[in-house]
Amino acid sequence: MSVAEVTIPTKPIAKAKPMNIKRKESFFQYARKHWQLYAIFIMPAFLLTVIFKYIPMGGILIAFQDFNPIKGILGSKWIGFENFTRFLNSPDFMNYLANTLKLSIYGLIWGFPVPIILALLLNRLQNRKLKSGIQMILYMPNFISVIVLCGMVRILLSVNGPINMLFHSSLNFMTMPEAFRSIYIISGIWQGAGWASIMYTASLSNASHELKEAAIIDGANIWQQMKVVDWPAIKDMVVIQFILSAGNIMSIGFEKAYALQTDLNIHSSEIIATYVYKKGLLEGDYSFSTAVGLFNTVINVILLVVVNKVVSKMNDGQGI
Repeated sequence: MSVAEVTIPTKPIAKAKPMNIKRKESFFQYARKHWQLYAIFIMPAFLLTVIFKYIPMGGILIAFQDFNPIKGILGSKWIGFENFTRFLNSPDFMNYLANTLKLSIYGLIWGFPVPIILALLLNRLQNRKLKSGIQMILYMPNFISVIVLCGMVRILLSVNGPINMLFHSSLNFMTMPEAFRSIYIISGIWQGAGWASIMYTASLSNASHELKEAAIIDGANIWQQMKVVDWPAIKDMVVIQFILSAGNIMSIGFEKAYALQTDLNIHSSEIIATYVYKKGLLEGDYSFSTAVGLFNTVINVILLVVVNKVVSKMNDGQGI
């Protein structure tokens, strides 16, 4: 048999089946299909948020009641806006409001630019070890407790403290109403400015190095470099932080003001937060203290909306 006559049996080639491309499922279809997975991971966080954030909001109802802890919210007498009227008509209302606004506004004016300046100055340092050392020194005060900080302030400003020894004086600063605001604001800047500069330092890392090199080649000095290169990198962050800070003008924590408060400086140190603490926890007037706190919160929300609108118009429509 010749080679030509030999036939090799071949298996018939199966026809290629058309590829069945599965259509991509939408998120809602996937979530509905695997709802158990979402329930396991999302439900605990959802329940915690509802239980500890939203359900307690029902407690603001006692601001409109003559609340009796024994009768509870449902059994207490409804008195409407009587607690708000009582607070607004109290002879010390304007003093508490003025003290709160002065501490907040002065603190915003003097304290808000400091972290920005620190971040801009730190960004100019080329020595990484020196920069890290300075940052560590600036960040450390943030980890000091407010109560410990107030204790340090009292020791420094006492009659026999280092400040009086330095200036050869014998003044008791903690009993001077005119000195309270300066003490409060300066100590706050010292404690929080370094930590607040972290956000601006992180934003400056996104500044264009090419633009900076071009500015240097063109002969721009340090201030011109900051204006052209550094400021655009942190501008949005500055706007957001300013809106949040201005919207929280009424939200001064009572801890620091209460810890620095004395019988002789109370005319300047008594703010709405300390007043709420004394009325609610010390005197047990829960309805009235809740009404004062709710008034404070409403003012904060209004300020936040107004400041956001104003800044948005001044910043080409960019706000929060």
